[in-house]
Amino acid sequence: MSTGPRRALPDHRAHELFEIQARERPDAIAAVHGDRQLTYGELNARANQLARALVARGVTREAVVGVQTERNLDWLTAVLAVFKAGGVYLPIEPHFPAERIAKMVARAGANVVLTQAVIEAAYREGHAASDLGIAVGPDQLAYIYFTSGSTGEPKGAMCEQLGFLNHLLAKIDDLQIGAGTVVAQTAPQCFDISLWQLISALLVGGRTLIVEQETILDAERFLERIVAGGVNVGQVVPSYLEVLVTNLAQRPRELGALRYVVATGEALKKEPVERWFAIQPGIKLVNAYGLTETSDDTNHEIMDRPPDGERVPLGRPIHNVRIDVVDEQLSPVALGEGGEIVFSGVCVGRGYINDPERTRNAFLPDPHRPGGRVYRSGDYGRWLPDGKLQFLGRRDSQVKISGFRIEIGEIESALVRLPGVRDGAVVVHNQQLVAFYAGEAALDAALMAQQLGARLPAYMVPAAFHWRDSLPLTDNGKTDRKALAAALQGAKQNGESPHTPTEERLAAAWAEVLGISKEQVGRRDDFFALGGTSLTALKLVIALDRAVTFKDLTEHSGLADLAAVLERRGALVSGD
Repeated sequence: MSTGPRRALPDHRAHELFEIQARERPDAIAAVHGDRQLTYGELNARANQLARALVARGVTREAVVGVQTERNLDWLTAVLAVFKAGGVYLPIEPHFPAERIAKMVARAGANVVLTQAVIEAAYREGHAASDLGIAVGPDQLAYIYFTSGSTGEPKGAMCEQLGFLNHLLAKIDDLQIGAGTVVAQTAPQCFDISLWQLISALLVGGRTLIVEQETILDAERFLERIVAGGVNVGQVVPSYLEVLVTNLAQRPRELGALRYVVATGEALKKEPVERWFAIQPGIKLVNAYGLTETSDDTNHEIMDRPPDGERVPLGRPIHNVRIDVVDEQLSPVALGEGGEIVFSGVCVGRGYINDPERTRNAFLPDPHRPGGRVYRSGDYGRWLPDGKLQFLGRRDSQVKISGFRIEIGEIESALVRLPGVRDGAVVVHNQQLVAFYAGEAALDAALMAQQLGARLPAYMVPAAFHWRDSLPLTDNGKTDRKALAAALQGAKQNGESPHTPTEERLAAAWAEVLGISKEQVGRRDDFFALGGTSLTALKLVIALDRAVTFKDLTEHSGLADLAAVLERRGALVSGD
């Protein structure tokens, strides 16, 4: 068990701390997006007008309000307005399928949805611009984020104002966010990390810089924007960190005022951390860990050099958070043993909206805090001797083969410790365990099996090992296990083979970033149909040395079509 430091929290909600800053520094720049900016006074006034428009539409205590806009200044205004009105923020990604949006709105019970048109109409209604002063309690619901459920049905995680504030203040304290600090807002609205990126700086007199998605999809432009915007704090997924490291290795430069880069969303490997500090030794890396159900991040591992151990730890709990690692009977396991990671304290949310069964399974009464809750994360981890937490995988990734119940995360943990293995994943194919790994070069499979056999029972040693230069990733930056499983199905290319030298070289580049063999890429194949995502598309753009753009790839996603674009430009892809 480990408990973060005790910290007294102010008797204010997050939006009230922003209001204090607006009174103290009304003319200071609060937020920037593109060529638009708002001062604290302007942002507060607009949020107050919009909040009154919400009240006029029937929004009262804990009424759920959907916000369906692009990532812009009106999105920021709407989020603040919902909190000011005493409502509950429900982010809605405007590009989600209509059916998914309808399910989210219905399950959350949102009777009001703020779109861009509704927001602009509300500004014209002439509401007063002064603070509303509506009482919002610490135990009130703050927001709902829908995440994917293991059953395939999205579940809406509810978090309260106190847990929300506790996380914001942890970011402010640990990342040294203060007056004048610029925080980059980069995450899509549907991810909970987008909220601290959007709000935290505004509680202490800092500035939020909303970075456009098309800029993020070009690593070169993204780095230029970070420098030009004077960004001090940024956050990326580990896979994008690797893209940035590759870009910086090719084009070394200083990154201006950047002080902290936070990595989150997937296990952070040691190799990109080593590469980062080799080229940017003065900028700290933070390995952040947490779940939507626990008010976002609960652990911060702040690094100014690579870790001494084989893996990057998750660090210790942030203030006012307690973490236990337990067995199946919820009893604490011994130091160093693996078990389920369980949370308690102010971070634990209220449960899943209108989903009592899944709430009962994951949220339990807190035996240490009357009236409190414990959250069973489903994550598998262990305590290290120095008191830091280490992530081992997902508990719900268990499989049963030949009568043995096997935790995939435990095998993957052992796999990535092998010399020469940078990243790894294990899937089940034809009732056999199959390992995929990434590294500088292919390794001897028999030796790998022998090394794993020294750490794992024989029934947990994979039957086969497949090398990839890199593992395929989903848009969220997580290992794409579906793509790996599909690769084992012996997928063949769609129709004819590549014809021209450009098509041949393009097929090789596709295969490299998608983690498949070149023989699986045909001239009529579609990049995204083969498992491509926005992240792998970005990697392809870099691999081709920007001979194509992200827009080119989305508009000409067929191999032959994209090759024709390159040939018209006279931009032949370099051979090996």
